[in-house]
Amino acid sequence: MSDNQLAGSKMAAAAAIRVALTVSREDERDLIQHGLAAGIQAAAVDFGGEFISSVSKMVERAVVAAKREGLISSTHVEEGAVAGAAREAISQIINKAIGLNVGGKIGIARLGDHIGVCVFFGIGLLHLNEVAIGLGHRVI
Repeated sequence: MSDNQLAGSKMAAAAAIRVALTVSREDERDLIQHGLAAGIQAAAVDFGGEFISSVSKMVERAVVAAKREGLISSTHVEEGAVAGAAREAISQIINKAIGLNVGGKIGIARLGDHIGVCVFFGIGLLHLNEVAIGLGHRVI
């Protein structure tokens, strides 16, 4: 893998993480605008619910958010890249989240051919939360 390809992977992944970690919509918009200046497109979507029954909804929301914000077009290849990266990110937190509720944000970022998806969730019941982050990457 060339340094240029590695840089694209790392930058897309880092941007997805930063977007997922934003606290407010205003911070999210500012970060997305800043990323656009650097050639990185980004989107985010909030999510909450029971983990097991919500996995497909989380993947779907990631794809819809990426399409809505113009990160991807409506092709099988591009939708599949976001869906695959989202599934990978979600699979990384499954051991902590199984049987519990999750709530947080999904961040999606694209730089050239690279797509990064980050899930940042609080996991648990009431105020007794664990925090987890998962990250997936695909190349279109």
